[in-house]
Amino acid sequence: MKTVRLAASLAVLCFAAGCAKKDPDHDQAAHTEHVHHAPHGGVLVELGEHAYNLEFVRELDTGKLSAYVLDGHAENFIRIKAVVIEVLATVGGEKRPLTFKAVANAATGETVGDTSQFDAEDAWLKTTPTFDGVIVALDVRGAKFANVAFSLKK
Repeated sequence: MKTVRLAASLAVLCFAAGCAKKDPDHDQAAHTEHVHHAPHGGVLVELGEHAYNLEFVRELDTGKLSAYVLDGHAENFIRIKAVVIEVLATVGGEKRPLTFKAVANAATGETVGDTSQFDAEDAWLKTTPTFDGVIVALDVRGAKFANVAFSLKK
């Protein structure tokens, strides 16, 4: 009987060791730390639980701030029907509205009402490298997001 238990214990240990074996093509760290990289080097804001992202990309010298609608992994652009995206920024305790307007792009075939890029411009964006903001409301393919807070630190 001891031999049977010993054999069973060894079988379980071998099975467990096989399951824990490192696969060089599978990054174990990906399961513990899930990070997405912004395709334009901007700041990602997650919309919903891994549903979509907005990437904010700024041009300090021009005062332009772009917002790109991306999928949950921040790999693919998502075209939406919105014509504007409203953001309420807080700068030095003062609320400042930012209206991001849809951008048409002949190279990608995107048009106003079917685009993934939105731009806002304001003089204060040239001198304010960081601020907190709230995306007032956004509909991405029927998924509705409201009052999404973020910090622009880049």
